[in-house]
Amino acid sequence: MTTPFRPHTLLVTAAILIRKDGTVLLAQRPEGKTFAGLWEFPGGKVEVPESPETALVRELDEELGITVQPETLEPFTFVSENCATFHLLMILYLVREWDNEPVGREGQALAWVPAAELADYPMPKADAPLVPRIQSLLG
Repeated sequence: MTTPFRPHTLLVTAAILIRKDGTVLLAQRPEGKTFAGLWEFPGGKVEVPESPETALVRELDEELGITVQPETLEPFTFVSENCATFHLLMILYLVREWDNEPVGREGQALAWVPAAELADYPMPKADAPLVPRIQSLLG
């Protein structure tokens, strides 16, 4: 009897950084990385033994040079998607407070985008369904 293939689950966290003017930060995947050229919400993998919140705070510092206090992270939604060789579970947080101005520390381009224009940016399959929810939130 053959056992069915069960991909491992990859746990990641991502941030929807929202400025006071209502624009949202997108980061473009740099050349040489999976999904290069596509735009995404910044974040990354949760490492053992991190919590999702600790991982997101670390990733935002590493990727963007910003400091976020864990207690200011506001849970928003999640994405669960089968990606063939793994199953993606991405937890998204709203982030409205941080220290320092975000910069692309890993060579990625950044863009502050009005919610109404988010759909104009090509995104990975997992990120794209979030656009209507964010637009609804930000009106």
